[in-house]
Amino acid sequence: MLWKLLLRSQSYRLCSFKKMQSPPKYRPFLACFIYTTDRQSSKENTRTVEKLYKFSVDIRKIRRLKGWVLLEDKTYVEEIANILQELGADETAVASILERCPEAIVCSPTAVNTQRKLWQLVCKNEEELIKLIEQFPESFFTIKDQENQKLNVQFFQELELKNVVISRLLTTASNVFHNPVEKNKQMVRILQESYLDVGGSEANMKVWLLKLLSQNPFILLNSPAAIKETLEFLQEQGFTSFEILQLLSKLKGFLFQLCPRSIQNSISFSKNVFKCTDHDLKQLVLKCPALLYYSVPVLEERMQGLLREGISIAQIRETPMVLELTPQIVQYRIRKLNSLGYRIKDGHLANLNGSKKEFEANFGKIQAKKVRPLFNPVAPLNVEE
Repeated sequence: MLWKLLLRSQSYRLCSFKKMQSPPKYRPFLACFIYTTDRQSSKENTRTVEKLYKFSVDIRKIRRLKGWVLLEDKTYVEEIANILQELGADETAVASILERCPEAIVCSPTAVNTQRKLWQLVCKNEEELIKLIEQFPESFFTIKDQENQKLNVQFFQELELKNVVISRLLTTASNVFHNPVEKNKQMVRILQESYLDVGGSEANMKVWLLKLLSQNPFILLNSPAAIKETLEFLQEQGFTSFEILQLLSKLKGFLFQLCPRSIQNSISFSKNVFKCTDHDLKQLVLKCPALLYYSVPVLEERMQGLLREGISIAQIRETPMVLELTPQIVQYRIRKLNSLGYRIKDGHLANLNGSKKEFEANFGKIQAKKVRPLFNPVAPLNVEE
């Protein structure tokens, strides 16, 4: 009986050992990753990789961000690097540009040189151009619609938009330049007509339009129908032509990017919070167009941030422009004012309001009053003899 128990015990240990020695059902994740990376590397264009190494480019960054570039059969690493160097880029700048925008090496040198000439239409010199490319390589190496881009640049120059503004738009709003030039011309006509229709003058229209395009070029991506719909909706809400003109002047073209539904939601929210009539709300909107521009969640967040600081609804209603400030800015400014003993919840919100420059100027005045002597030590004293 004992020997049977010993036999079973040995058999059990033997089975357990076999289970421990059996290969794992699944390969470890790291092993899979190494295998995948090795397999991808084997498909890479070795000539491309070697040339990129030559220019001190970090291949790992490219593999991580846009590895497909290294799989391309035809690339132009040396040619693109040479063009950048001709413009004044040093070795570090070239490597940085190719790491951040590796698709540059699949652009033909002919197309890149055409793009170079196009951007030079609005750049003072090559030094300015290479700085723009370093900052916005993806915008520069988006090689498409080049003839259309050129026509749009010429159109904006004819409108007398400054070259420095056009160059900024090329980098930050490149989609506008891929629009057919006729569409951009049509949108500009619509904007001009809309401005005149609500009472704007011919004399001021040009200044308004140039400011609009420099601050909000994306308005050109809108449709004429959307602009017309927004204006009609505001008129239905009781805004006069003169009041709409005021909103256009304050909100620039951002007003045209709002749809009637979002405007209606913002109006309903503000009306409910401030417990005011349609007429009173309209006056608030004219003082603070942000009540139309910001969505309900944004307005709600900013309102709650002000209330948490002890500011009342009545104070906000008196100075609604404070809603243009984020909760973080409000907190920072209140702390600064508190350091001078100024209690914002007991006073007017004007000192809290305004741009950073305006706030710092107001803060300086309050600070000066705090340290000003109670009397002028030089002035003679009235002493009774």
